[in-house]
Amino acid sequence: MITNPTDASPHSVECGARSAPGPAAGAPRKAPATTPLRRRRAAHTPLDPRRSIPLTMLAGLVVVYTLLPLVWLVINATKDQESLLGSFGLWFGEDFQLWDNISRTLSYDDGAFVRWALNTLLYVAAGAGGATLLAVLGGYALAVYEFPGRRAVFAVVIGAVAVPGTALAVPTFLMFSGMGLADTPWAVIIPSLVSPFGLYLMWVFTAEAVPVELLEAARIDGAGELRVFFRVALPLLMPGTVTVLLFTMVATWNNYFLPLIMIKDPDWYPLSLGLNAWSAQARTAGGEPVFDLVITGSLLTVAPIVVIFLLLQRHWQSGLAAGSVKE
Repeated sequence: MITNPTDASPHSVECGARSAPGPAAGAPRKAPATTPLRRRRAAHTPLDPRRSIPLTMLAGLVVVYTLLPLVWLVINATKDQESLLGSFGLWFGEDFQLWDNISRTLSYDDGAFVRWALNTLLYVAAGAGGATLLAVLGGYALAVYEFPGRRAVFAVVIGAVAVPGTALAVPTFLMFSGMGLADTPWAVIIPSLVSPFGLYLMWVFTAEAVPVELLEAARIDGAGELRVFFRVALPLLMPGTVTVLLFTMVATWNNYFLPLIMIKDPDWYPLSLGLNAWSAQARTAGGEPVFDLVITGSLLTVAPIVVIFLLLQRHWQSGLAAGSVKE
């Protein structure tokens, strides 16, 4: 009996190897079983989404649908009246007339375009600026202070968001006509001060962005309510304020239906009504077609909004993301 494996002789090892069971002679030897390696797919997250060809194609169609009118506007603003009607719409004409068209647009009809642009700036500054201020103050008060009837106010605001502005146009005209304010700038400015969506947005944004503990600490330090609002809360509300300002400014800048029923004097027209009046000249007896000036004026009207959106894009995006993450 061998007690130590190292004492085993080569002969005994060979005998043990021969006595081990093995495959029969001539039988095919089986390949050792191997476990197939499966590729682990990386988990997709919102920051690293899975690529989808149909969604990419759909997004491309949306981009083309969005940018194609702007491209058409830029290209045709470089053409004169004859080239505009006799050339392909998505390609430039023989002569580049953009600067000449801009000069003629600003000087045509005794500088009516400049006057309409100043009217539009007045409506935007007073209407959109006032609507933003009221939305910030109202949203802050509704989010911070507890008072009876708060739920009723919330229901009224939500209901006002669902009501289209065109449904209130005729009652608004009758009311302003009875007060003698029709055909005046106040008929456009005062209705623009009401922005239910802006009020609701600032309400939600204030509840998420302004900690109650911070306001209480400021009050303990002896700050009054106005100082707490302007020194503590307002800097935190800046992204939401910029977002509301952009929405109200675009709505006032592009407002067409309200000035159409309120304003009859061409001297108080905004740009939307003025360009429509130029376009309608071709349908009147003895009117002069100025479609090249209408297109150039439309480009000059759109350009400031595009520039403002690009400059304030960071604040606008952060304002839209308010309340999207629950802590």
